[in-house]
Amino acid sequence: MDDPFQMQRELRYGAPVCDQLLVGRYFTIGYSWYFRQAKWTLEIVSQGGKEFAPAAFTKAERLDNFRADLRVPHRFRASLRAYSKSGYDRGHLVASANANLSDVRNSETFLLSNMSPQTADFNRQGWRKLEDAVRQLNAQDDVIEVYVLNCPYFDFMQPMKLIGDKDDAYGIKIPVPHGFIKSVLAEYRTGDLKLWTFKMPNAKIDKPLSDYLIKTYDAEQLIGGRFWDRVAGGDMHQAKGGDPKRPIEKMWKFT
Repeated sequence: MDDPFQMQRELRYGAPVCDQLLVGRYFTIGYSWYFRQAKWTLEIVSQGGKEFAPAAFTKAERLDNFRADLRVPHRFRASLRAYSKSGYDRGHLVASANANLSDVRNSETFLLSNMSPQTADFNRQGWRKLEDAVRQLNAQDDVIEVYVLNCPYFDFMQPMKLIGDKDDAYGIKIPVPHGFIKSVLAEYRTGDLKLWTFKMPNAKIDKPLSDYLIKTYDAEQLIGGRFWDRVAGGDMHQAKGGDPKRPIEKMWKFT
């Protein structure tokens, strides 16, 4: 059996289309050759002892071993020099803090295929706040697993900024996303699935997280792919198209 959708746990409920599927040890990347970065990443957040008793593991250090992903052909991949002095962070899609159970697990999050150019204000504040909130959701006793789909998005009605390495033999330029989508699917002990999808600009985030909720159908159209498509369509229709401004604080308690 060589179908990653049958083998990779995080792909259980489906993923959007992509140019190249990069199957990792603990998460999967759907890579875009056109944009020289991930079209999406998909993980199960197992942080906080969902899979292991707290005494059964020690936390790994943040390794910071940023490097190119050699699975991507050279002429379609980012390099470290492309980010150097660009004014943008190498922003994680799958968070390093979600992968601190082992060194190899943490190391994999530092592949540049898991990075997108992010403003410092966004990466270190708003995006981090949302990542923390997802870990709080995952820690709830009534939650079994939390699946997270991260997607850069581009608004072609706005000017496009590029970063790159002028000395690269292929002249690779990396477009800077206008913002990011995070779609969060939680599976509860009752067997229920609950869905929240956020759209955030690649800028300072100064509103409550709930203000960035959107309909998942709108996010699919923006990204150009279906989310969670291995769940029977009728079962996800209301969750994908319902009112995104429902009282998130009551359904998903976070600080």
